[in-house]
Amino acid sequence: MMTLFSDPICPYCHRVRMVLAEKKIAAELVDVDAKALPERVREVNPYETVPTLVDRDLVLYESQIIMSFLDERYPHPPLMPVDPVTRARARLYMYRIDRDWYGLMTRIKGGDDQARVELHDSLVSSAPLFAASRFFLSDELTLVDFVLAPLLWRLSSLGVLLPAQGRAVSAYAARLFDSDAFQQSLSEQETALSGV
Repeated sequence: MMTLFSDPICPYCHRVRMVLAEKKIAAELVDVDAKALPERVREVNPYETVPTLVDRDLVLYESQIIMSFLDERYPHPPLMPVDPVTRARARLYMYRIDRDWYGLMTRIKGGDDQARVELHDSLVSSAPLFAASRFFLSDELTLVDFVLAPLLWRLSSLGVLLPAQGRAVSAYAARLFDSDAFQQSLSEQETALSGV
């Protein structure tokens, strides 16, 4: 059985737990503190980070790599588009979400109030993208949605409250939060967060 070393408050770990839940993959979940990792993780992961997935002789780290591996190894239900162009766009969205919005979240956690304003404004100005389809720029659930969900769940705890102009973002988030996979992926600590 594969093992996922996961910090229960880490949004990057959360997204991997969502994929495991969506695909109903049996895995041993080992809760760890990202700031005090056990020797086992430090031995197998040169970057000493979580999430870290161990599957027999394979060790993976970096959430998007783990998510892609799980999607390819367990192809049903598929979480990436079939055609190469749409799949490449989805990967680009994930990269941009990580770089832009997760980057702002990191700055907020570091006490940067300007980052809070920037994240708020960026999400509000992106509301039409969230309204365009049932999921993020797609009628099908993709890994892009799994990247977005943990960030959106943490907005209120970051002090980012969306106004009426961000209603499409809030409606999209509510659809994700209502899913069985999302609910099953929440750690006890994450359950205490209130979402958007």
